[in-house]
Amino acid sequence: MMPTNTYKLNWQPNLKSHTDSTYFGAQGFKLLVFTFPILFISVLGCLYLHFRKKRIATQSHIKDSKLDPWRRPVLVKGPLGVLSAIEFAFSLMFLALLIWSFATYVRTGFQSVESKKQQYAMWKMKIMVVGHRFAFIGNICCAFLFFPVTRGSSILPLVGLTSEGSIKYHAWLGHIAMAFFVLHGICYIIWWAAINQMSQIIEWANVGISNVAGELAILFGLVMWVTAFPRIRRKTFEIFFYSHQLYFLFLLFYLLHVGINYFSLILPGIYLYLIDRYLRFLQSRQNVRLVSARLLPCEAIELNFSKSRGFSYSTMSTIFMNVPSVSKLQWHPYTVTSNSNLEPETLSVVIKKEGSWTQKLYQQLSSPSLDHLNVSIEGPYGPTSVSFPSGGSGITPFISIIREFMFRSTIASGQSAPTPNILLISAFKNSLDLTMLDLLIPVSGVPSETSQLQLKVEAFITREKAGPESDQQKLINTVWFKSYTSDVPVSPVLGPNGWLWLSAIISASFVAFLLLLGITYRYYIYPIDKNTNKVYSSSSRDMLNVLFVCVCVAVTGGIAVQWNKRKNGRETNQIQSMDVPTSTTSPGSWFYNTESELESVPHQSLVQATTLHYGGRPNLQKMLLELKEARVGVMVSGPTEMRHHVAAICSSGLADNLHYESISFSW
Repeated sequence: MMPTNTYKLNWQPNLKSHTDSTYFGAQGFKLLVFTFPILFISVLGCLYLHFRKKRIATQSHIKDSKLDPWRRPVLVKGPLGVLSAIEFAFSLMFLALLIWSFATYVRTGFQSVESKKQQYAMWKMKIMVVGHRFAFIGNICCAFLFFPVTRGSSILPLVGLTSEGSIKYHAWLGHIAMAFFVLHGICYIIWWAAINQMSQIIEWANVGISNVAGELAILFGLVMWVTAFPRIRRKTFEIFFYSHQLYFLFLLFYLLHVGINYFSLILPGIYLYLIDRYLRFLQSRQNVRLVSARLLPCEAIELNFSKSRGFSYSTMSTIFMNVPSVSKLQWHPYTVTSNSNLEPETLSVVIKKEGSWTQKLYQQLSSPSLDHLNVSIEGPYGPTSVSFPSGGSGITPFISIIREFMFRSTIASGQSAPTPNILLISAFKNSLDLTMLDLLIPVSGVPSETSQLQLKVEAFITREKAGPESDQQKLINTVWFKSYTSDVPVSPVLGPNGWLWLSAIISASFVAFLLLLGITYRYYIYPIDKNTNKVYSSSSRDMLNVLFVCVCVAVTGGIAVQWNKRKNGRETNQIQSMDVPTSTTSPGSWFYNTESELESVPHQSLVQATTLHYGGRPNLQKMLLELKEARVGVMVSGPTEMRHHVAAICSSGLADNLHYESISFSW
C-alpha cells in the first residue's frame, strides 16, 4: 500500500497522530508498522517450530505435504537454474510487486509535481522523481535481502525453505537492489547538474539526507556487487568473500544517508541477521572434539566429531567448519553424513580433496605425527521437516538418509509404517571413487539387523571399461585423535530448546531496545528537538540506534549462551576423559576390492546389494520406467552434467504414473 495515495494521504497521517509521542517521536510509527510485525512473526515462528519439532519426534509416520507437486521443477535450463513451481510462482509475484510499486510511485510522484507550480522545468523535476522512486524499489529489495542468509531463521522454515537453499534469492535481491541504487545515483547526478547544484555531491547535512553517506554506501555496494558476479566469484572466491564483509559499512552509510525512520523498513531482516550472526560468533569461538578421521583411497575424508548425546538434528543438515591450522579466516560448508538416531554420540562430515584448502587439510591428516587438530564448527543447520531435499556434493547428501533408514529398519518390525525399499543410483568417475560407498556404514559399525533394510545400489563407473586388478588395492586409513581440555562436543549454541531460547532473545532484546530508546529520546533528545526533526543531529540519532541494538542483542544473546554452556559443562568433562584408540588401517574397501574376505555382516549385506556397471552413465528414464508399480524411494547422485537431465525427467511428468515413495537427486 505504500506507493498509493490511500496510504500516503489517509493511513500514514492517522497512524502518525496516534504514535507520535515524546518517547519515540516519528520513529515510533515506523517501528510499529514495519519493524514490530516481522519480529512478532519471527517469535511466533520460533514457538511453532519448537512444538512442531516435538510433535514430529513422537510420530512414526508423517503424511505427504499437499505442496509436494509444487516442488517439482518447472524451469530446467536458463540463467535462473532449476526452479520449482512454488519458487517460480513466488518469483513472479515478487517481480509483479516491484513493477507495480515502481509504476505507482512514479505515477503519484508525477501527479504531485504537476499539481504545483515548480521552480524548475518539468522534465528536471520528473528526473528527480524517477531517481527518488528507484531508491524506494531498491529499499523493498533490501527489506528481504537478509532473510535468506540468516541461517538460524525461524521465518524461512515457515515457507519450507532453508538458508543454504535460499542463497540464490539473496543473490537475485542483491543484483536488483544495486541496479536500482545505481540508477538512483545517476538520476540525482543528472538532477544536480541540470539545476546547477553539483556542490550537493559533497554535502553532509546535520539534519535530513546526507548525500556523502549515500555515495559511500553505493561505493561499498559496488565493490560487493562487482565481485559477486558468477565469473568473478567462481575464479576468485576469496576476493568475493572478503569484499562481502563490507556489508557492515554499506549498511552503516545507508543508515546515515536515509535516517533511522526510513531505515526501519529494512531493520527487521537486519535485526534477525544480527542476532543469528552473534550467536554463530559465540559458537565458533570454541574448539570441538575431533574423534577420528577416515582417509579413503579416492582422497576423500570422513571427519567424526563428538556430539552431545541428547542433541538431535535433521538429515541433510549442514555445518560450517573452520580449521585454523589451514586457514584462520576461511569457513567451508559441508553436509552432515551421520545420523543422530543411529550414532547418538557422533557427528560426521565427508570432504573431497579438490581445492587448495582441502588439499592442505588432507596433507595434515595424512601426517603420522598428528595427534590433535583444532576445529571450530557453526551449526548444524538443516530442514525442519522430514522431507529430503536435494543438495550437497555427490553421494554425501544421501549417506545420512540411508543411515536413518538403517536405524528405522531395526525398529520397523510390527509397526504400521515399515521402511520403504531404497534404490541408490550413483555415477562415479573411476573405481577409486567406489570407496565412497564404504561411508554408508558408520565408522562405529551398525547392528546385524541392518540387513532388514531393503537397499539396492546401482553404481556406474563412467571412465573405466573394467574393474581394477587386485594388486592395485589401496587401504582405508583411520586416524584417532587425542582430546584437549579446551575441546567440547558439538552441541546447539542454544541447547536442545533452541527455538524457545531464540524467541526469548528476540523478544527480550527488542523490549530492551525500546526501553533504552524511549528513555533516551524522552529525557535527552526530546528536550532539544521537540519532535521537529530539525534540531538534533540525524547522524547522532542513527548511531544511538545502532549502539542500542548491538548492546541489547549482545547482552541477551550472551546470557542465553552462557546459561546453556553451564548445562553442557558436565558432559564436556566426560568427553575429555575418553580413551583414545591408536591409528588403524582397514583391510581395504569392500567395494574397491570385492574379493576381500567379508568379515563384517553390515558390509557383506551392502556389497551383495551393489551392482557395478562400467563404461557409461545410467539411463535414468529407462531405469525409472522399469520400476513401474514398485513402491521404492529413488536416490540419484552423479556429476553436475546430469542435473538438467534429472530435472527434465521430473518436470516432464514422467513420474506421475509411477508409485515412488520418494525421489531425490544430488550432483
